Amino acid sequence: MTYRAPLRDMLFTIQDLAGLELVARLPGFEDAGLDTAQAVLEEAAKLNEGVIAPLNWAGDQNPSSFKDGQVRTTPGFKDAFRQFAEGGWQGLQHPVAFGGQGLPKTIGFACTEMLNSANLSFALCPLLTDGAIEALLTAGSPAQQDQYLPKMISGEWTGTMNLTEPQAGSDLAAVRTRAEPQPDGSYKLFGTKIFITYGEHDMADNIVHLVLARVTGAPEGVKGISLFLVPKVLPDGTRNDVHCVSIEHKLGIKASPTAVLQYGDHGGAVGELIGQENQGLAYMFVMMNAARYAVGMQGVALAERAYQKAVAYARERVQGKAVDGSTAAGGGIIHHPDVKRMLLTMRAFTEGSRAMAAVAASAYDAAHAHPDEATRKENQAFYEFLVPLVKGFSTEMSLEVTSLAVQVHGGMGFIEETGVAQMYRDAKILTIYEGTTAIQANDLVGRKTARDGGAVARRIASTIEATEADLARRDSVPARAMLKRLRAAREAFVEVVDYIVAQGRSNPGGVYAGSVPYLMLAGNLVAGWQMARALLIAEDRLAAGQDVAFMQAKITTARIYADHILSRVPGQRDSIVDGADAVTTMALESF
Repeated sequence: MTYRAPLRDMLFTIQDLAGLELVARLPGFEDAGLDTAQAVLEEAAKLNEGVIAPLNWAGDQNPSSFKDGQVRTTPGFKDAFRQFAEGGWQGLQHPVAFGGQGLPKTIGFACTEMLNSANLSFALCPLLTDGAIEALLTAGSPAQQDQYLPKMISGEWTGTMNLTEPQAGSDLAAVRTRAEPQPDGSYKLFGTKIFITYGEHDMADNIVHLVLARVTGAPEGVKGISLFLVPKVLPDGTRNDVHCVSIEHKLGIKASPTAVLQYGDHGGAVGELIGQENQGLAYMFVMMNAARYAVGMQGVALAERAYQKAVAYARERVQGKAVDGSTAAGGGIIHHPDVKRMLLTMRAFTEGSRAMAAVAASAYDAAHAHPDEATRKENQAFYEFLVPLVKGFSTEMSLEVTSLAVQVHGGMGFIEETGVAQMYRDAKILTIYEGTTAIQANDLVGRKTARDGGAVARRIASTIEATEADLARRDSVPARAMLKRLRAAREAFVEVVDYIVAQGRSNPGGVYAGSVPYLMLAGNLVAGWQMARALLIAEDRLAAGQDVAFMQAKITTARIYADHILSRVPGQRDSIVDGADAVTTMALESF
């Protein structure tokens, strides 16, 4: 089965939920209206459906290889990346001043989804380059920006971020890579970095590594970390002293080379300081936040691809009779109620998570481009609250959806040749890299909820309550069902926020024992809220006779979300508020 971009749902989400019309009124985005969005998405679909998606299976079967210090990507990847770069896709959301197209994230997020649905392993290279570009835009000197950004935005060069070391995973305070100042103002780096996505490959002329390291004599811990720009090829054309010594053999994303990089085995890798010494972690978080949102989109993307594959299989797989007698022998398994339940759950999860990401994208655009400072700050706070939800909830969601895809396929899903197992394997890394789900949840609890006394969380709850009021004015069965579930979920969310704020200092172990359930609760609520908004819009369009089949399906999908997914929230509330003791009181020797 080939991938088909869900353009109709993407455009509905962009226009009606993310508010593209308002985004297009922001300074710099005046040309980014619906016509532009449709044209861009259609072109993205052509590239991803026709060029990049066909390489997905090949990448899993014939992954990147390493020999004599060189990495060779899957046959076809290099040419596909050339077409991707020539089409200007790397620079879609980046500044026109450096060769980008300057489009809003509200349009770009959908292109990101398509690329990752088409081929997750391939998409990781531009994902990391985007993060490196964001970091240089934030903290790079004018000279660094002028020298590196045009070629990175054009796709001639790619970028990486180098955090992890053998002894320093998520605990970046343990970073040991050292940077020695040189008389000419440069630095020489020495150390080992692991898990570097596309740290070495054959698709671009140069790779720009952004590396966390500790300047000689710097303070211990995270306060002494600096960020350095270390190109594979130096400006004079000579090879820098950074070398790939191996690539990992992985459960999934096999075509994406995950490199071990060695710095300074031959005299020191030449690097430039980005920004100020000892501020590297703050700069790296710019990259990480960009990457975390993008990884959330990977979750949506895999879920969409898995849903499409499961539907296609369920239509053609003949097995048994429908229990209600509606089909004779020979009907596809899509007639079976439980198969329909699984497919609809997959669909609702995917559409809800896509809508949450779209709303986050429009908040990002307003936070950066709105002329009013107070509006910018409000949107920034909303976006920052949503980032761990987009990353954490959407990736955990993708595991459930890809697992359901295997289940729909039955025994054939457990066979690699059907291709659905690859999606399940690929999805697992999404909950791990760029910060595990627990790291996202800790951020949500500490920085995003407790720090401001739950202010942003409660503002979100108040906005959801306004949607409940809109639902209450409807007398349709779907609206009543959504109102019941959304209200219960919002009330549960507020109870958890109150619990976190009240207990955060006196009982941190108990609060953080429920951090991941809280993230899942909050993500579920926000995605369900977007489905409620979609339901209201779809009912109005249906009443007007517009796009009847699509709007009816949207209403049914929203109802599924309410009754089958949003209904989980009160139980999650119970496990957080009432279940902490069960986690914290078990004696360690009893494990």
